[in-house]
Amino acid sequence: MFETSFIELNRNALKANLSFIRDHIGDERKLSCVVKGNAYGHGIEQYVPLAEAEGVDHFSVYSADEAQRVFTVNKSNTEIMIMGAVDGDALKWAIENGIEFWVFETERLIEALKFAEELGIKAKMHLELETGMHRTGFDDTNLPKAISLLKENDQFYELKGLCTHFAGAESITNFYRVKEQIKVFKRLVKKVERSGLIAERKHACCSAAALRFPEMMLDMVRVGILQYGFWPSVETFIEYTKGKAEKEDPLKRLISWKSKVMSVKEVKTGDYVGYGTSYLAQRDTVMGIVPVGYGHGFTRSLSNQGRALVNGTRVQVMGTVNMNCIAIDLSDVSHPKKGDTVTLIGYDGDLEVSVASFSEATNQLNYELLTRLPISIPRIVV
Repeated sequence: MFETSFIELNRNALKANLSFIRDHIGDERKLSCVVKGNAYGHGIEQYVPLAEAEGVDHFSVYSADEAQRVFTVNKSNTEIMIMGAVDGDALKWAIENGIEFWVFETERLIEALKFAEELGIKAKMHLELETGMHRTGFDDTNLPKAISLLKENDQFYELKGLCTHFAGAESITNFYRVKEQIKVFKRLVKKVERSGLIAERKHACCSAAALRFPEMMLDMVRVGILQYGFWPSVETFIEYTKGKAEKEDPLKRLISWKSKVMSVKEVKTGDYVGYGTSYLAQRDTVMGIVPVGYGHGFTRSLSNQGRALVNGTRVQVMGTVNMNCIAIDLSDVSHPKKGDTVTLIGYDGDLEVSVASFSEATNQLNYELLTRLPISIPRIVV
């Protein structure tokens, strides 16, 4: 292959995760799979058809370019919702193609209504309410203006949803802040509905909020990290298993990241490896070069700390992670050779290199590491 590494997505793992999620949220609620950040690094073009094959028919993205990527591979009856950036020609494109989008400021609302009138197509809008996240959304100050505009132009839109986003539902430290947001959301929803505006759905929960505040799952749940087999935080996993006889993780990781040994050579005791003097060989060492580096998402902070799997053996990164390659210690690997598979994330036999192990070693979130995996790495469904 031309590329230096590849990512595998496990179909059976997704099936198991979606089953777990559906059991939790119930059949009466719509599941929206969040695929922002290149489907959390899993690849929009590969992940969307995979999820559709498991019955998913609603996807949430952050921006218009992500919506366009979903649109090129999704089925005709699948709904797409933009939660963030869309304006100008992109907003017009969204309306033309039946893409749903959030409105959270008067300017976007006016622009959307104008395009809808010009096109003769109703804009599919979700009205975002500011409940205490203090990022985007209509609050008590500007909500009356939005309500007036909507009531005056009811022929130009469909009110698909009333929504909000919670500020850190994955952490117990934010418990009271989220509880206050819930109160504000309910109050603002009443204000909208008393005006005569009735939305098709109300939605507020992400993965963490669905687990920790199930009473707020409402009509639709926007599930991100859970579908890919990861918990929003250690806290949410501990809370989920509290009181349960079965403590095993019910989620399955979809993603594996693999490369191959590009070169094998011997390093003598006392020789330095790579840039600088950060790694001194303490024994005669068999070293392998792997064509993956920080330019591919294998962060430089894994220098001398990172681990990989080769032929069922856990091996260490030697020296500094380069832009395009790493050195690994193959001394304990049985008959190492050029072309051997190197597992950077995932399983090799009973051993695993987890995304969490990367996160703990580099002070990154699971989300951060996953979304930094370059789009150029091929994604393969297995």
